[in-house]
Amino acid sequence: MAASSSVVPVVVSAAVVPALSSSGDFSNLREIKKQLLLIAGLTRERGLLHSSKWSAELAFSLPALPLSELQPPPPITEEDAQDMDAYTLAKAYFDVKEYDRAAHFLHGCNSKKAYFLYMYSRYLSGEKKKDDETVDSLGPLEKGQVKNEALRELRVELSKKHQARELDGFGLYLYGVVLRKLDLVKEAIDVFVEATHVLPLHWGAWLELCNLITDKEMLKFLSLPDTWMKEFFLAHIYTELQLIEEALQKYQNLIDVGFSKSSYIVSQIAVAYHNIRDIDKALSIFNELRKQDPYRIENMDTFSNLLYVRSMKSELSYLAHNLCEIDKYRVETCCVIGNYYSLRSQHEKAALYFQRALKLNPRYLGAWTLMGHEYMEMKNTSAAIQAYRHAIEVNKRDYRAWYGLGQTYEILKMPFYCLYYYRRAHQLRPNDSRMLVALGECYEKLNQLVEAKKCYWRAYAVGDVEKMALVKLAKLHEQLTESEQAAQCYIKYIQDIYSCGEIVEHLEESTAFRYLAQYYFKCKLWDEASACAQKCCAFNDTREEGKALLRQILQLRNQGETPSTEMPAPFFLPASLSANNTPTRRVSPLNLSSVTP
Repeated sequence: MAASSSVVPVVVSAAVVPALSSSGDFSNLREIKKQLLLIAGLTRERGLLHSSKWSAELAFSLPALPLSELQPPPPITEEDAQDMDAYTLAKAYFDVKEYDRAAHFLHGCNSKKAYFLYMYSRYLSGEKKKDDETVDSLGPLEKGQVKNEALRELRVELSKKHQARELDGFGLYLYGVVLRKLDLVKEAIDVFVEATHVLPLHWGAWLELCNLITDKEMLKFLSLPDTWMKEFFLAHIYTELQLIEEALQKYQNLIDVGFSKSSYIVSQIAVAYHNIRDIDKALSIFNELRKQDPYRIENMDTFSNLLYVRSMKSELSYLAHNLCEIDKYRVETCCVIGNYYSLRSQHEKAALYFQRALKLNPRYLGAWTLMGHEYMEMKNTSAAIQAYRHAIEVNKRDYRAWYGLGQTYEILKMPFYCLYYYRRAHQLRPNDSRMLVALGECYEKLNQLVEAKKCYWRAYAVGDVEKMALVKLAKLHEQLTESEQAAQCYIKYIQDIYSCGEIVEHLEESTAFRYLAQYYFKCKLWDEASACAQKCCAFNDTREEGKALLRQILQLRNQGETPSTEMPAPFFLPASLSANNTPTRRVSPLNLSSVTP
């Protein structure tokens, strides 16, 4: 029920919601469960279904309360009693999505709860009309051109109430949403922060705030309430900001204090591992989550991304069929089916399902990004650019969209545009080698070779996912006639690909052996040159060169040409080497016995 009719927001929430324990204090889990059950009811009464579901799921993960400790419903105020009939009727209309009808019967109601439902119905009515108009008249790539006509009126009315301090926690949340929709980001952040102080239990306000924070510095300057809810918020925002180590530590702490059965926390941990590309760990957690909650649809699109990366066709097919049986018209289901068709290289069908997902929810980030990828596969660069731009409009922290735009402009041979978008992707993922390699290639095309070298070396230093940074760095050294540095990079590349223990084809392996064979030949190190030349013979593209070099070495040996007596210094790469520095020691002979597959 609604709070006291007092006009001071803090008093309003205090009348309904008990005081929350401070941040990190989870000593009284029974009290936390009572608070979660209370807010689940309050949000449900106001039609805030996602917040209600989140609170109910979290409450379910805690031990059950005895009958004696179950809380009675909040007291009914005089205003609530007067508006009860109108509220009950309007809520019935609201539940069947007749928003204008609900707003009509709530007009003139004074209680906080009825007023919120009145304003929220008007907001959702505008959103529904906007989406209907978009679906009827335009393709999904034009979304964003149609506006919610109710927003400006709502802002004016809510602003007056806000200035008069007549908005409770839920009213502040709705005011923040309206401001965010009008792109008034700074004002929206201030209002959402106020909403978390007035009603800290409402997860929706925390989540909206999370979507507006773009970096850790911004987070530091927010004055947030010191409650246990803040721990869930920080874990979520750390995941969004790609601060995965901090996020995992927060989630582990929450599990340790008693939330080990929470499917929300388990799914967030799986998403965190997905974000750092620990695919095996993420797959394992998602599979366990599916056993615990087999009808869960949230985050299953992320699960399908992992199956896609691993090319697990049968598992992805099973997941798609299973989700279709549960609910074929959910956004996540459409994305999973889209991923399935994409894995089968049916890109037109995949794009169709991502479009279907966007008809269901135009603000669904994953679908925009994935649709951009499909248009890239179909060589439709203009549509891909539009899709990626929409993804960035939804969430400026989506590194995949920035990276996708960089790739698109690379195809269009526009390196300065590429550089801008790859830089943005790199800022969001500073330790992702793929962003650094892409940046290096861009600098190379712009003939900024010093910057390119820094990028390739940094990519290698942070852990090169695709094992290409050293090869590109070596080729750059070759281009600059820095033969010793090039040889060192090739040696390290060969050592790395054989030490990883996987038998995979590396296209540049033959290039490395060819260069080293020629390098040792010039240094008159016949044994090493011969060993590398023999390795060249194992590859189609270098076989003839390898044979020719072996013949030359044999001829020189027969003529009595003596090998060089000047032994190069031991080969090593100092761990402290900075990003703008590359190895400069002389190269020792390559010990091929240690790298033979």
